[in-house]
Amino acid sequence: MKWQSGRRSGNVEDKRGMSGGQKLTLGGIGGVIVLIVGLLMGGDPAQILEQMQQGGQPTGSSAVEAPYDSTPEEDKLLDFADVVLGSTEDVWANIFKKEGETYPKTVLTVYNGAVETAGCGTGKSSYGPFYCPGDRKIYLDLSFNKELSQKYGAKGEFALAYVIAHEVGHHIQNVLGVLEKTNAMRAKLSEREYNKISVMTELQADFYAGVWAHYVQEYSAIELSYDDILDGMRAAAAVGDDHLQEQAYGSSNPESFTHGTSEQRAYWFKKGYDSGNIQDGNTFNDPALKQ
Repeated sequence: MKWQSGRRSGNVEDKRGMSGGQKLTLGGIGGVIVLIVGLLMGGDPAQILEQMQQGGQPTGSSAVEAPYDSTPEEDKLLDFADVVLGSTEDVWANIFKKEGETYPKTVLTVYNGAVETAGCGTGKSSYGPFYCPGDRKIYLDLSFNKELSQKYGAKGEFALAYVIAHEVGHHIQNVLGVLEKTNAMRAKLSEREYNKISVMTELQADFYAGVWAHYVQEYSAIELSYDDILDGMRAAAAVGDDHLQEQAYGSSNPESFTHGTSEQRAYWFKKGYDSGNIQDGNTFNDPALKQ
């Protein structure tokens, strides 16, 4: 993956050294997405559920700022994330333009440990990367890059690019009103039925990540090889529900899946890459996913 000559987004917010002191708000769309993505990226379910049990609304806020010494490795990752975000802006701006629309950019907030959001309370590194619909921002602790490689076996720079593109996929869903609709279904469906909606939501974000990969060389200075696409498929598969559950518990329960199997996640990412047409990414109408 050649990215060094790519355009920097500039829409990157560095909050490293800031520690959040507010409980995570798990009510509404924002909380649902934080919970979903936290589990998706291997977050500790006990920790996330503990936050849920502590209550819905924030119970006070405090942020402590401390000097943060970034390492050369982190500086490179931050620069990389800035370029990847810039490429997503270029790709989605062109796609929206074809539809006569203007793409509203998201912001990537980089933090360490914990971070306060404007719409989802406080997020923690243990939840993994997440998108907050309330403030339309993506949150990423750069240490997750090591987890991708060491914990999930997703190697190569493109693995982190896939993660960022996936979160941008959630932003696209938010802009298009998909997240509002899926959240409205939550109170009307059983947990088992809503899990299916969650799977469809996550797989569509994977599809949108594939669409970004399809166009990234056309609309940005990033250059990809097919090995990079394979790295993306491996990264998607690494965070499949079946793989994560088997890794954590030694077995998996399909009825509890909320993000899709490794096979499904890799398939929908690849489908987006092959197609490049967002109309082909309606996971909610896919018969296989409704079963």
